[in-house]
Amino acid sequence: MTFISKTSSADVVLIGGGIMSATLGAFLKQLQPDWSIVLYERLDQAGLESSDPWNNAGTGHSAYCELNYMPQAKDGSVNPAKALGIAEGFQLSRQFWSHLVSEQLIGSPKGFINTVPHMSFVLGDDHSDYLKKRYEALKPNPLFSTMEHSEDAATIGGWAPLVMEGRQPGRFAATRVAEGTDVDFGALSRELTGYLERSGVEVNYFHDVTDLEKLSFGRGWQVSTRHLGSNERGSVKAKFVFVGAGGGALHLLQASGIPESKGYGGFPVSGKFFRCTDEDITAQHNAKVYGQASVGAPPMSVPHLDTRYVGGQRSLLFGPYGGFSTNFLKNGSYWDLPGSVRPDNIVPMLGVAKDNLDLVAYLVKEVTKTHGAKVEALREYYPEADGDKWELITAGQRVQIIKKDPKRGGALQFGTEVITSRDGSIGALLGASPGASTAVPIMLELLKRSFPAQFKGWESKIKEILPGYGVRLNDNPELAQELAAHTATVLQLDEAKTVRTAQ
Repeated sequence: MTFISKTSSADVVLIGGGIMSATLGAFLKQLQPDWSIVLYERLDQAGLESSDPWNNAGTGHSAYCELNYMPQAKDGSVNPAKALGIAEGFQLSRQFWSHLVSEQLIGSPKGFINTVPHMSFVLGDDHSDYLKKRYEALKPNPLFSTMEHSEDAATIGGWAPLVMEGRQPGRFAATRVAEGTDVDFGALSRELTGYLERSGVEVNYFHDVTDLEKLSFGRGWQVSTRHLGSNERGSVKAKFVFVGAGGGALHLLQASGIPESKGYGGFPVSGKFFRCTDEDITAQHNAKVYGQASVGAPPMSVPHLDTRYVGGQRSLLFGPYGGFSTNFLKNGSYWDLPGSVRPDNIVPMLGVAKDNLDLVAYLVKEVTKTHGAKVEALREYYPEADGDKWELITAGQRVQIIKKDPKRGGALQFGTEVITSRDGSIGALLGASPGASTAVPIMLELLKRSFPAQFKGWESKIKEILPGYGVRLNDNPELAQELAAHTATVLQLDEAKTVRTAQ
């Protein structure tokens, strides 16, 4: 670990030590091992912000259980396109992790990924009808062919006993995919940055990137830094910069001044989780159970009762309970939001404020919710929950994208977005879920846009690393089965039949 960066120039500078920068760095070391890379991280380890396991739900987002990826339209129809795309993306991530494990470039997969079934659980006639439609739309696709559906209390109770014990009679429904996963993206980020350090990447902790200035000649950037311990200033010239700083990416993107950054704003949403480590309780639940979001709630506030594996310990997580804070990072400043306002994004931000009063009302309600009310929300998914057995922890910050909209002035966008300069010398990632789980396809898109000249030459190596690259697995059931079985074996997952050929 370098105390203060002494490098004066590099081919690539990575800003942020989370899963995105670590994934991009690992790709570049595979594709272009002769390039010099420098990584800067504000904290003392990689993966401590949004990638940290207690700052997110750790769901390997494969769209098995997340209902917000497949909402019901006004006419009652459901479109599986987004869910199918996310499932395909997660399979690419699994292939990349499998490659790194097989080549012994990172450690045991048990340190970052475990099999945990994914479930959706809903109450009432309308939600139950919707879940059946969703199941029928997804089931014919190979990546969803093992999905089960039931409205039988005994069956659902067998899948998730805590969800059904003590539940009052009524109509409810659930779907289940036994091959879901729990992923500790913090641990994975540290595995990847460890690989980068062993491969010659200069990794600098306690470093804050304070400014980005385009070089006056040639392609590249002057990256200004400050060591947070000594306050020593430094700088490095980089041919390419990736801003993978989570919530901190917007400020740096604005500092770059590139035209592509104009009009973007950020809406921070914080939250809290209930955590339970009582072994008598955690032993009774092995699933990630997702429900429907409240009216006005942002998609990442979908309630869920999750099994987590962190540091080898099994825990339960419930939430999130929404909140609001003006900082863009959990370890950020309350001035982050007001400091992000610019003449070019004030109209989109005001437009979003006007059109999302239900979201504001939801957040106010969540912030003022008492401990007792939080426990009552938990009991919707675990009827016999004892509030004394659960501790409230603060989750990570999520900064939702605000962008220009010709009709409304501004739109609040849920998801992730890659932004690159016209000359490809700088790229950034804004937004949140399902980002971490689909880091591999997101970074491939970034590489394609930023390095078009080199990308063609890299494609054969990419296909060697990712046998499913460029192929729609839902259109190729045999390959889907083969890759699922292979990655399950390498990643030591409890699954031998992740997909079946659609009937």
